[in-house]
Amino acid sequence: MKRLRDTPPPRSPRRPERSGGGPGVRTPVVLAVPALLAVAFLLLPLAGILGRTAWSDVGGHLTRPGVTEALRLSLVVSFWALGLSLLLGVPLAWVLARTDFPGKTLVRSLVLLPMVLPPTVGGVALLLAFGRRGLLGPWLEDTFGVTLPFHTSGAVLAATFVAMPFLVISLEGALGGLRPGYEETAASLGASPLRVFLTVTLPMVAPGLVAGAALTWARALGEFGATITFAGNLPGTTQTLPLQVYLLLQEEPDAATSLSLLLLVIALAVLIALRGRWTGGAPPAAARRAPVAVDGPDEPGPVPPPVPPVPSAGTPAADGRWPLHAEVTGFDELTLDAAPGTTIAVVGPNGAGKTTLLRALLGLTPRAHAALRLGDTDVSALPPHRRGAAWVPQDGALFPHLSALGNTAYGLRARGVPRTEARRSAQEWLERLGVGHLAARRPAQLSGGQAQRVALARALAARPRLLLLDEPLAALDQTTRAHVRHTLRGHLDSFGGVCLIVTHDPVEAVSLADRVLVLDDGRAVQDAPPAEVTRHPRSPWVARMLGRNAWPGTAAAGGIELGGGGRLVVADPLTPGAEVLAIIAPEAVSVHRARPGGSPRNVWPGTVREITTVGSRLRVLVTSPHAPDLVAEITPQAAAELGLAEGESVWTGVKATEVTVVGL
Repeated sequence: MKRLRDTPPPRSPRRPERSGGGPGVRTPVVLAVPALLAVAFLLLPLAGILGRTAWSDVGGHLTRPGVTEALRLSLVVSFWALGLSLLLGVPLAWVLARTDFPGKTLVRSLVLLPMVLPPTVGGVALLLAFGRRGLLGPWLEDTFGVTLPFHTSGAVLAATFVAMPFLVISLEGALGGLRPGYEETAASLGASPLRVFLTVTLPMVAPGLVAGAALTWARALGEFGATITFAGNLPGTTQTLPLQVYLLLQEEPDAATSLSLLLLVIALAVLIALRGRWTGGAPPAAARRAPVAVDGPDEPGPVPPPVPPVPSAGTPAADGRWPLHAEVTGFDELTLDAAPGTTIAVVGPNGAGKTTLLRALLGLTPRAHAALRLGDTDVSALPPHRRGAAWVPQDGALFPHLSALGNTAYGLRARGVPRTEARRSAQEWLERLGVGHLAARRPAQLSGGQAQRVALARALAARPRLLLLDEPLAALDQTTRAHVRHTLRGHLDSFGGVCLIVTHDPVEAVSLADRVLVLDDGRAVQDAPPAEVTRHPRSPWVARMLGRNAWPGTAAAGGIELGGGGRLVVADPLTPGAEVLAIIAPEAVSVHRARPGGSPRNVWPGTVREITTVGSRLRVLVTSPHAPDLVAEITPQAAAELGLAEGESVWTGVKATEVTVVGL
């Protein structure tokens, strides 16, 4: 649509205004001075190390046998501590980020406790827990012959205790910033929870994991207090580099300074390598400048023959076709029955429960529950990855670490299809949807329309028993949308399961669907063939989506008392008191500059509020104090003859015989 407005004159360029926090903001002196003092406070101790280092003796200090042994032991302890932290901390971070359970706040507090606890107190706590007279120490020694204090394993345990929180907190933050939609989509494609975690979750939070691991290793390398308290200071056994610094500081301060310089360089190297990633900051500039393709229309071509079906999870029906029966309760309240090969368009206003319905069928939402049967199998109690369903969410949810080909083959690989066969089938689907030449590109290098087609190919390639599409064509241009719609229609004609498509496009609903399910506030308002919904819409929203005027009201003698005030005369006999919906086609509305005479039974004065173009005709929105807003459709010639413009006073008329009334 195109608004008919006068184009405002171009404005002269202005310098951008400065706002708080933006670039170029002048820092107030009252803040600048304390900030500089803080930097100096942090910098002076480092300058002290650099200034007091005997540079000519650094090499000799660092190559002493005792120092090299302490360095070797520090590396052994720190890497073992890192390994234990990864083994225990990664699952803990996932549980904290992804699940809710009683005592979660207490567990998170326990994770943070070693970061605020004095290290020596931590060492005492470890000694009282794992020492020979501690809670577990005697049992470990009697059962396994393990003695942790004054042993290298004790130093590892102490370093793990103080360092693991850095990994957990960093990774939990990364997991918290990862939209669950990626993991849910992977599950809907047949991936088990473990496979989702290994192939989707971990790769996508890799920067946070690497940052947390680096900080954990650096903290373990520099651990002192808990180690000396719990594991002691035995040369070659528990005497790590920080403990060596402590001893040398009393006897050879220059050597201690050289070792401190080494630890300082290692710590700075780790922080510089991370480049602020542990704070959840923006990714490097190179990652933000990934090339993005421009989506252009594709030339429609012949539809290739269907790809051979891929085995689905579960037990198929005897003839390889899967009817659907679902009873949905919760936010959505409805019963769905569909024969194999049925496509249902789900329409309704925002918040009507369309996406909730799809998520309930997938088992992904607590808002609604679906007792679901596909074919001969009741899948209500099965997890999402075993239901044999595939889902395309509104944003596509392509996995950013995989190419378009890898994304499309993901569902096949999750269902056990060999790699070569999965990639061949995936390439065929990409070709079918006009994006085969983009198979090697990552999602960041695709335009919105291209990414949506790849997401659609990924779902279709998996050949599920239940196909759930949430506005799959919304990001496509008109030409490409027509081509993809034709391809999708060809696939659905041979599809042995049931497909639900959420859409706001009446063309998609009519051309793709066998039935149209209209939802409003979680309830089914209408479930009928597209032709019936088009002729007799029972929802004001659907009527407006189809371009009709829709006025709800109450039937009365000879007409309808409108909900927003006013009365509408109709030709059809009505049952007084019934809730009804009056449907008026825009082309049935006449527009006049003066009150019309003759046949119209319904006339109202009003004001033109908006004029838009629809194809070769104009749509005029007229508001009136005597009736709800009314849209009329006229020719440009008629508009010119009437001298219509926004703000002009007009009269509108509707014949009683042009009003269609449906019950609600």
